[in-house]
Amino acid sequence: MCQMRRYLVFTLVPLIFVLDRWTKWLVIDQLSHMEGIHLTPFFSLVYWRNLGGAFGFLSQHPLGKYVFTIFPLLVAAALVYGLVAYRFPLLKLYSLVLILAGALGNLYDRISYGYVIDFLLFYYKGWQWPAFNVADISISTGIGLWLFAEFLILRKQKALTKSA
Repeated sequence: MCQMRRYLVFTLVPLIFVLDRWTKWLVIDQLSHMEGIHLTPFFSLVYWRNLGGAFGFLSQHPLGKYVFTIFPLLVAAALVYGLVAYRFPLLKLYSLVLILAGALGNLYDRISYGYVIDFLLFYYKGWQWPAFNVADISISTGIGLWLFAEFLILRKQKALTKSA
């Protein structure tokens, strides 16, 4: 049963990947580059091409394109290997699967277009958070779950040390 649960979790990868691709396709189909639709006073759908990493990091550097294609490829390969070769507690397993799904979604964009399609834009007056996408949400949630799982493990270890 444990083995089945472990591989069942992998169904999340194609589901998140398809959701990411579908939402990006809708944006490409409905908007021109840098065009946006204001939905609320603090949220817009935009079509933004991210040439760099998170928040456009290294977008102007000539090696940025290669760094952000090769690095996610290596991360995805390491995650697949780790998820197949090792047993993780359920929370960590889900966190790694979410990171993998997001990495694959953005990697697909980099290989297909040379940039990542971002479209969710939150802002307030003159301040704005950099645009992001479903793959970014998956990666961020996965990292957050991983940190939460580590916190729970540390807390449990601390409690065990105190009781010993």
